[in-house]
Amino acid sequence: MSDYQDAFLEWLEGQELPRSPLYDCPYLPNKKARQFGFASETLNSELYQALLNRAYRRTGTIFYGMDCPTCQLCVPLRVPVATFAPSKSQRRTLRKNLDLRVEFLTPQFERESYEVYHRYLQHQHPDTPQDESEEHFREALYGNVVDALEARYYLDTRLVGVSLLDVTSESLSSVYHFFEPEVRQRRIGVFSVIAEIAHAKSVGIPYYHLGYWVQGAPTMHYKADFGPNEVLKDGVWHTNPRRANADDNGAN
Repeated sequence: MSDYQDAFLEWLEGQELPRSPLYDCPYLPNKKARQFGFASETLNSELYQALLNRAYRRTGTIFYGMDCPTCQLCVPLRVPVATFAPSKSQRRTLRKNLDLRVEFLTPQFERESYEVYHRYLQHQHPDTPQDESEEHFREALYGNVVDALEARYYLDTRLVGVSLLDVTSESLSSVYHFFEPEVRQRRIGVFSVIAEIAHAKSVGIPYYHLGYWVQGAPTMHYKADFGPNEVLKDGVWHTNPRRANADDNGAN
């Protein structure tokens, strides 16, 4: 890492970064959440990797961490791709989707993707206010901020799923995934993680990041099921003893 990058990280750690107002935690009842962070129009991959190792995440041009007043359960979770072993349930999902075709390419806005995204929000988050505009979609997911990949999942010629992924030499980091609600029984979200872990392994990237994991949050259970995995606590990656379906893992 360059002297400039070292200096930036030292400066960043000494800053009192802006905090968001407290808001209701979307994962745990009766909890309040708060974020801190900074904005950057661009960031090189080496510096971004250092931020991932400091529990930062990214959305659009915002790099953020969690600063919840009464809870510290949001922890980054990553899968070492060399040791990943899918559970029986994940292998069933893999077999169910062997007819899907996946393309990994440079992220590029397509109207077809936005239409899938809009239907996904209507189905998956009908009661959660979100900006569904095309402008927000472009800015949040298709800005040229860091090195990135887009994974596009096709059933014949029909687009049924999209993942946006940040890339460093050490990490493939999941930013956002959405899918076509009509084919939800395929569990394309689960399949996409398996396919993206396999891609990371094929190109020599050692870790696949799944973002924050919250122990005890039902909507986060699936993340711990991809394992073995590691969680970041106090600046150190530790083997996570909890795997949602640990007893479901085994040979074919």
